[in-house]
Amino acid sequence: MNPHTPPRPAALLQALRQGDRTALARAITLVESTRADDRGAATELLRMAMQHPVPSVRIGITGIPGVGKSTLIDALGMRLIANGHRVAVLAIDPSSVRSGGSILGDKTRMEQLAAHDHAFIRPSPSAGTLGGVARRTREAMVLCEAAGYDRILIETVGVGQSEAEVDRLTDLNLLLMIGGTGDSLQGIKRGIMEAADLIAINKTDGDNEQRNQRTSMDLRQAIALLPPRGNGHRPPVLLCSATTGMGMDKLADTLEEIAARDLQSGYQAMRRQEQARSWMHAAIEETLTGEFFANARVKQLLPHMEERVRNGAIGPFEAAEELLRQFALR
Repeated sequence: MNPHTPPRPAALLQALRQGDRTALARAITLVESTRADDRGAATELLRMAMQHPVPSVRIGITGIPGVGKSTLIDALGMRLIANGHRVAVLAIDPSSVRSGGSILGDKTRMEQLAAHDHAFIRPSPSAGTLGGVARRTREAMVLCEAAGYDRILIETVGVGQSEAEVDRLTDLNLLLMIGGTGDSLQGIKRGIMEAADLIAINKTDGDNEQRNQRTSMDLRQAIALLPPRGNGHRPPVLLCSATTGMGMDKLADTLEEIAARDLQSGYQAMRRQEQARSWMHAAIEETLTGEFFANARVKQLLPHMEERVRNGAIGPFEAAEELLRQFALR
């Protein structure tokens, strides 16, 4: 008998819909599992969870390390809860390239949310995934919505292609910046600005206030020269301080206004339809990659090919073609 028995999807879904946060954590663990014998239960759980979608707003939060993402999410989440929402935070921690481990310390920096009954925080390692988003963030987001959380905050690692990747998951994106670190120049980079629906310059307090004011003016000038987002709007620039609370009410209200506007115009629905198509392609690629490396002929030949590529006996493209040919013979 298999000692590892996946939980029954129907029972797990019923428990998390009743507000059982332990069940939600178990459900996310199930879909994050890399075990082959968990995939069937995970797929069935997700299928059932998506049958009755919960109206929600998915908000991506990006920014360079040190900009104060976790502290701001704590303050923002509490304001959303005060407005009657249930908040789930999917916080992505960078994994070590060498060991694969991660600190997963975001939860300790969200003290208010971590203690609130209407909040759920799930730190997940990026596990080497490019773009600062964990491998199963999409599935975790769907499960949080099935559990009744109607405001999903996705905090990215804040490096690499974070802005582009999180844009494929969310309804709108909040880009955090701070003055005096070159962020005013970063503002003119198209890839970053094209993925932002709202820009907040955090840590606007004390000696930073005048510096952040100048940064906000630079950003507004840069944004005026760029094309609008797909919804026809350019991102507003706000000043705030997550530690003092300055501007946080305005930030929460503006996010809600953008979400309501995009829902009414049909832009949110259009984005989600396109994202669903993108998720399908991602699922195909992931499944094929898994089957490729699990293939018996590939597993037998791969170490030999890797050694030949290392010593220059064969080129990497030629080696890849041979491995793919062996895979196609199954």
